Amino acid sequence: MDINTIRQDFKVLDETVNGNALTYLDTSATSLTPKSVVDKTNDYYFKYNANVHRGVHTLGSLATDAYESARMKVRKFINAKRFEEIIYTRGTTAALNLVARSLGDFAVEAGDEIVVTEMEHHANIVPWQQLAKRKGAKLVFIPLESDGTITLESVKSVMSDKTKIVAITHVSNVLGTVNDIKSIAKIAHDHDAYIVVDGAQAVPHMTVDVQDLDVDFYAFSAHKMLGPTGVGVLYGKAEILDQLEPVEYGGDMIDYVYKEDATWTDLPVKFEAGTPMIAEAIGLGAAIDYLLEVGMDNIHDYEQELVNYAYEEMQKIDGITIYGPKERAGLITFNLDGVHPHDLATALDQEGIAVRAGHHCAQSLMKWLDTNSTARASFYIYNTKDEVDTFIRGLERTKEFFSYEF
Repeated sequence: MDINTIRQDFKVLDETVNGNALTYLDTSATSLTPKSVVDKTNDYYFKYNANVHRGVHTLGSLATDAYESARMKVRKFINAKRFEEIIYTRGTTAALNLVARSLGDFAVEAGDEIVVTEMEHHANIVPWQQLAKRKGAKLVFIPLESDGTITLESVKSVMSDKTKIVAITHVSNVLGTVNDIKSIAKIAHDHDAYIVVDGAQAVPHMTVDVQDLDVDFYAFSAHKMLGPTGVGVLYGKAEILDQLEPVEYGGDMIDYVYKEDATWTDLPVKFEAGTPMIAEAIGLGAAIDYLLEVGMDNIHDYEQELVNYAYEEMQKIDGITIYGPKERAGLITFNLDGVHPHDLATALDQEGIAVRAGHHCAQSLMKWLDTNSTARASFYIYNTKDEVDTFIRGLERTKEFFSYEF
């Protein structure tokens, strides 16, 4: 990997913030986008702007080919068995809501149990809360270890013959915990339960093989993997999706409409009502091209090098609390004694350093951590060790400033 060459592809890195070079450490919220992805998205609007599937004219055919070609790229990227298993959504949140509604209506009855964890993003807990309320089911939480990990023994301890769904994140957006999804999927299936995985923080940073993991559903977003906002993916096993009902209606998902009823078309369009996110899906395909050119193993190894370096340097700062295990994905969530996370983020921003501050859409986890909010730095292929050093110096100056007695 030539990091300097990679950085040249991200034009926003040429910008200055408050008179300083931009140090972007907020990829876990949204990644930057390379020029090749922006160009490919613009090509749709400039060269073949038309709706997909519905026309026989040339522009419509070009748009359809590009849109469906991107779907095939997604299929190969996560090693799904069939392209019909790749459903475009507005993002991870929309994908998880779709599953909670459709699978929930199909599989969950009063008295059943849905297994989740306290490390989940709101998008992978609130839809299940609503399903439980709607159906008279119960949420059961896998207990966390003191370092924010879970053990397979803990997973087994909460499973029962009432368990119908296990919903869990692959990588925590706060703790950086990487869960053993393959083993958890086996435990779920041993109890005849479905497993639904939030992969938003995993797919951009490591090789994900949904067949090897044997997950039933897996959701992720383009904007966290160098792609456009507003589009994501729900992977689902075809044999399960075939049994489920759509939750939105209209457009290409219709097969035939009678006066009193209607029938649905085949997968995957059955779950894609209305005009889809055409340019965004094409951009997702371009983002996958970019990631594959760099190499997912290269990306993972480089991120680990960065996060390990940052972790060791941050531990040298007195009064810092780092949350989550030492072995983690490429993000670090932390607090600095005596400094509110929002004040910390504001101070760093004055030096051109972008970090995230708040509860990170994980208020249940904040309660478990016994804090209201935290700061988070997250890393990707366009970051450097020099930027980590800039970040560390920014933390040290912020600590010094807030410790000064006026």
